[in-house]
Amino acid sequence: MKKILVTEDSAAMRGLIVSTLEAMECFEIIEAGNGFEALRTLPREKVDLVITDINMPDINGLELVNFCRSNPQYQQTPLIIISTERSERDRKKGLALGADAYLIKPFQPEELQQLVRRLLH
Repeated sequence: MKKILVTEDSAAMRGLIVSTLEAMECFEIIEAGNGFEALRTLPREKVDLVITDINMPDINGLELVNFCRSNPQYQQTPLIIISTERSERDRKKGLALGADAYLIKPFQPEELQQLVRRLLH
């Protein structure tokens, strides 16, 4: 069973993402409430996909993407940014750092499910 790490500081949004993924019934979901939790979780869990928000109070999503792409252990791990940041500049920055996809909140559950399927299959 593939594991997905969901990093989101908003409990409500994290719950929405998790329930969207659980509806697919084929993943183990690991939750992190902030970037520090994600960095502590990564070495302990072999994750197949990371989903992260950008705006978080400690380590933001862009820093998390940068960490993953600069660490050989996570360079091939697919990354999805889900953010309220709508500017083309933010999207380009996230993708340039190495994110595989950039999804803007609010999103349709089907959009996220299609992205996950595409990146994991």
